[in-house]
Amino acid sequence: MTRRSRISRRNAIKLASATAALPLVHIRSGRAAGRLSVGFWDHWVPAGSEMLRKQCEAWAARNQVDIKVDFITSVGNKLLLTQAAEAQAGTGHDVLHFSQWEIHHHADKFIPMDDVVQRLIAKNGQVNGLSEFLARIDGQWLAVPTSWASQSKPPCARISVLKSAAGIDVTEMYPARAEYTKAMDTWTWETHLKAAEACQKVGMPFGIGLGTTADSSDTSGALFAAYGAVLVDAKGNVTVDSDPVREVLEYAERLVRVLPPDAVSWDDASNNRALISGKSALIWNPPSAWAVAKRDAPQVAADCWTFSAPKGPKGRFVPFSQAFWAMWKFGQNTTAGKELIEHLMLREQTEPRCEAVVGYDLPPYAGMLDFKVWQDVEPPKGTVFNYPVRPSHQGEPSTPGLPAPPDMAVQMYQRGIYPTMLAKLQSGQSIKQVIGWASNELEGFVR
Repeated sequence: MTRRSRISRRNAIKLASATAALPLVHIRSGRAAGRLSVGFWDHWVPAGSEMLRKQCEAWAARNQVDIKVDFITSVGNKLLLTQAAEAQAGTGHDVLHFSQWEIHHHADKFIPMDDVVQRLIAKNGQVNGLSEFLARIDGQWLAVPTSWASQSKPPCARISVLKSAAGIDVTEMYPARAEYTKAMDTWTWETHLKAAEACQKVGMPFGIGLGTTADSSDTSGALFAAYGAVLVDAKGNVTVDSDPVREVLEYAERLVRVLPPDAVSWDDASNNRALISGKSALIWNPPSAWAVAKRDAPQVAADCWTFSAPKGPKGRFVPFSQAFWAMWKFGQNTTAGKELIEHLMLREQTEPRCEAVVGYDLPPYAGMLDFKVWQDVEPPKGTVFNYPVRPSHQGEPSTPGLPAPPDMAVQMYQRGIYPTMLAKLQSGQSIKQVIGWASNELEGFVR
């Protein structure tokens, strides 16, 4: 998930002006349906952005819309700054890309999208529960869940290392088939710990960071959720001093001992490098690390397998970053914007985009989990089949901070509360000290 940052009024005005200089594709038409300005996240897979651009071109030509399409990078928080600048200035794109908590952050500035979402659900199947929590506010859908940039971060492991060091055959446990296996029940957080210990002994530790970055927060957040360890409840009460939190920290005390000693200094590229360089047996990440290994270290890529998160006492929770397309109230062409979003999220457009980005983007609709791309990409064939959160996994997408109120959850995520608690354990602090620190931090969010 991309991090949020605050900007001053002066910077917002500057950024609002700067958006006019963003790269664009401008299609001239008869203008019978007016003009439309849209801003999408600039995909790290260039073929994906090109595919989306062509889909917008074709739709605009058919509907006689004069369209301006911007692809905005998230590097340097440019996308976040564009959102903030437009929200403050009251002018900008008609349609814009948002992620995770950003819908709550700007909720009073969006037009309802219930009509679009309901039609898409009727055509594509039920939307995942995380999307509903993040974008359906006070009974109204304020944004449309999209596949564009939506990703999960489950484990990706070296097949041979887990088999030889830990006796786990991940390809049998999670085969490239949409079916439940009994072996899935054995993939628990305790099994995860034993495997981490075994791999650390052979010099191939699990590449899990403990920094305050997105990857570290997502992995540790999934661990806390699996134990039912809630730091702040839905009413905003700080609940960190609880038995479930102590239980998960007792587990984490053992896990952090076998993680890289410099895990606290890891950024979101560190785990990728550990896998690609052949120095780690398992990381939690989208298939981007595998894709780079396919290019730079093909022998590593051919030995990788992505599969679901371990199960804990309260279930199996998979880190998930959900993206949305929303429309500002100050937009100039609501009708065309809604029609474009709905068109782009139909199966006929979504599947080719998923293929263009080698399956990296995940549709949030149940009826789209049968795309062939996750079965076909290789090496090895089926390596990312279990990257989507499938019903057979008996898991659910999750994001750190749930079920806290959004204004508190986003602060917990931004400040890396979950991984910092684990980092303090690794540094030698006691569970009591860690709970005390977290309690003070969280109470500060309330004040």
